[in-house]
Amino acid sequence: MIKNIVFDMGRVLIAWDPPRLIARLGYSGEDADRLLREVFSCAEWQGLDRGRLSPEEALATMLPRLPSHLHEAAEHFVRAWWVEDLWPIEGMAELVREVKALGYGVYLCSNATSCLHQYFDRIPGSECFDGKIVSADWKMLKPQREIYDTLFREYSLDPAECFFIDDNPANVEAGMMLGMDGAVFFRDMTRLRAELIAAGIPVHP
Repeated sequence: MIKNIVFDMGRVLIAWDPPRLIARLGYSGEDADRLLREVFSCAEWQGLDRGRLSPEEALATMLPRLPSHLHEAAEHFVRAWWVEDLWPIEGMAELVREVKALGYGVYLCSNATSCLHQYFDRIPGSECFDGKIVSADWKMLKPQREIYDTLFREYSLDPAECFFIDDNPANVEAGMMLGMDGAVFFRDMTRLRAELIAAGIPVHP
């Protein structure tokens, strides 16, 4: 029987849309392409999420790849993209609050930098969470088995009693291989609610 719902963050609780972040600062064309490639799509960004690099270390290798007029934008994205750009996924806060009211444990398992702790309280529904595993804190990333094992150990969770929601199929499959039920989230709340109901979780359709 499911007793706990585990949520990813980016593209589940909040929108994660680097092109939108770039456009909001007024960049387009070649400049936008460079920022997307050299900041968001580079190994250093993964290193930040894994906790392998500090912001200073990541920027030390990112900035030389960018023209000087893009340095300020790169620093903003690495150090503080969340200050103005937290876009909740419509309907997700209501779902989080609903499953909490039904008595389920609510947990986060996210690939993110440790800066998540600075802005998590601004995410609607965050007050419902009983615990969170942030990849950078533990120096590991989904879909590594170790990050799921950390979630289970730290919060004394039985995988067979967990339902995992993530936008990445590989992450959901990894959780399933360890005994969790789960669903890939496609920005379709009707579908997600139907999948939760099918798993025995009595949310509204």
